[in-house]
Amino acid sequence: MYYSSLYENKRRGTFDFPIELYFVTSASPRYQMPFHWHLEYELILISSGSFQLYLDGKAFQMKEGDCAWVGSGVIHGGIPSNCIYECVVFDLGTLLHDTPLCARSAASFLAAENEYTGVFLQGSRQALLSCQLMAAMREGQKGYEWTTVGLMWQLMGSLIGTESSCVTPCKNRSKIIRMKNVLAFIRDHYESAITLAELAALAGMSPKYFCRAFAQMTGKTPIEYLNYYRVEQAGEQLLLTDRSVTDIALGCGFNDMSYFSKIFSRYKGVSPMAYRKTQSPEITPPT
Repeated sequence: MYYSSLYENKRRGTFDFPIELYFVTSASPRYQMPFHWHLEYELILISSGSFQLYLDGKAFQMKEGDCAWVGSGVIHGGIPSNCIYECVVFDLGTLLHDTPLCARSAASFLAAENEYTGVFLQGSRQALLSCQLMAAMREGQKGYEWTTVGLMWQLMGSLIGTESSCVTPCKNRSKIIRMKNVLAFIRDHYESAITLAELAALAGMSPKYFCRAFAQMTGKTPIEYLNYYRVEQAGEQLLLTDRSVTDIALGCGFNDMSYFSKIFSRYKGVSPMAYRKTQSPEITPPT
């Protein structure tokens, strides 16, 4: 399963165990994390290297051993650097549904929405619990589901009791909702011609203000992000299909092959053909 599946219309795990693990290295088809959101919650753990994480427009520099709790609906994405990271995506509402134990506390936790979203440093209780949780899922030994859910409860308890270790993102929900519309439009129409004016109109902003707001949210200008997203789509197709480079470029919104090669090399460090030859897709355990 690849990161292109991390949009809100995807089911995680199974009906009775709605939790799924994603293991990402530089050899994975989708190494960088495109900006996205989903109704589920997400836990991110940095196994090695560093990761520039954005949460609703706020940047956090994460390093080995750090973890992040991402609330439902939070726009998130980031750029890894010599990094291996793991993500657990889970339907917390389903996990807590009809749970008699601590029912009032569970309802209060869900009602708090994104109050606990933030980054927790290596050595914190949240980071240690995240490490144990992901190890249990990765190893998949008999009874790991019980261990995973138990650790999830402990993690939630530690979040409720935390103070300074959690940094919450901005709460300008109106602007965030408009940016979600733009990101969704890019996701659904990246193969077509898209103009800055079109994206600005979708956000209900002037092009100048939109460029500034979008850069604050994602760390990239709208056109930079559009090119980045197209390159990520092209890179995944280069590794997972036998389509020609030209067909892939055209299918990802690039009408000029020299421009495609230039932009692809800028983001990936090699030409499209070299990328296809030197990279190999990695299976994500377990899915």
